[in-house]
Amino acid sequence: MSLQICTDAPPLDLFAPELAVDPYPTYAWLRGNPRVEYRSPSTPGRHFSVLSRYADVQLALRDPRFGRASYGDRLRANLGDGPLSRSLARWMLFQDPPDHTRLRRLVSGAFTRRSIDQLRTRIDAIVSNLLEALEPRSAFDLIEQFAAPLPVLVICELLGVPIEDRHLFADWSAALAAGLDHLTTPDPETLQRGDAGATGLTEYFSDLLAGRRRHPGNDLLSAVVHAATWSEEDLLATCVLLFFAGHETTINLIGNGMLALLQTPQQLHVLRHAPEMVPTAVEELLRFDSPVQRTARVALIDVELDGLHTIRAGETVTLMLGAANRDPAQFVDPDRLDLARPNASQHLSFGAGIHYCLGAPLARLEAQIAISRLVERLPELQLLDGRARWRPTFGLRGLDCLPVATTR
Repeated sequence: MSLQICTDAPPLDLFAPELAVDPYPTYAWLRGNPRVEYRSPSTPGRHFSVLSRYADVQLALRDPRFGRASYGDRLRANLGDGPLSRSLARWMLFQDPPDHTRLRRLVSGAFTRRSIDQLRTRIDAIVSNLLEALEPRSAFDLIEQFAAPLPVLVICELLGVPIEDRHLFADWSAALAAGLDHLTTPDPETLQRGDAGATGLTEYFSDLLAGRRRHPGNDLLSAVVHAATWSEEDLLATCVLLFFAGHETTINLIGNGMLALLQTPQQLHVLRHAPEMVPTAVEELLRFDSPVQRTARVALIDVELDGLHTIRAGETVTLMLGAANRDPAQFVDPDRLDLARPNASQHLSFGAGIHYCLGAPLARLEAQIAISRLVERLPELQLLDGRARWRPTFGLRGLDCLPVATTR
């Protein structure tokens, strides 16, 4: 039985504004109507397939019968021949083996758990410096003054990007994030911003890499620039990807996680009195409100699901990671934050299979240190009610601002 268009289902708009604020009621509806095609009111005449149950999403992430390269080709055709499109053409995120394998192998050594653990002392120092600046204040924006600068400072140090240049990156990264978020339905203004972000970052890294060729240092950029197997296009695209992905999603992880804790005082109390729970707590925070909510694959051949439904070769499938992470078939009482959840680490927030997030060990370590120090050093931290604001993005889920106050 092939996937059928669900003509009696209400139109589903994956870019409806309310999904940026709270997508989870829509996800629950999706899980109750799985493995069918839906019509989008924002793209008349177009249908798309959505997988939202944990078992289906995990299968599509891991199964080699689903690929990314064809999806990337379609996106680039949709975007036209601009800077964003040309950059994505070289990202390992949109490659299948053997190209994906080759590109990932060139940088994977820098992101092993052992390699990342060597950064622990430096990350702790960065967190401490940021908190020292905040502790005298009675109120501040946790995103602007803590969650955003931390991963930028860390990825700059890992790559060898001059920290004094960090003020250049905010607009480029935001523009690139907006462009990526609307790849399937690009409007001219968003596409123009995405092109500007891709251009700014690419030109910056082109100049930086030229300097590393002349004067190498003890950093990742110096190491990769001398690898003979890189083409110039692959090298630039990979540097942009590592920098962008190395901080953008970690900002969301810390921000989303702290919001969830501050909205659940009982769980925050548990963590304050049992700091050894932090690693497990971070896994639950990743599951509860994932920094990445969706991704996509293309079926390379016909694929049967449960022996009942077939996804046809060439069909694009949207995988709702955030919905899978709240699937009651996988997680008991999934809408409840439970920092002691025994299977929290089974979340799909970092994906699965060959495209499993390369930077997962770094994101985990940053979040563990950041959240543990916030809980320890600012024990009276509270939300300023009604002032948190979500970014108007859907694939990447995070906060524009998270105003908080201390009561001391």
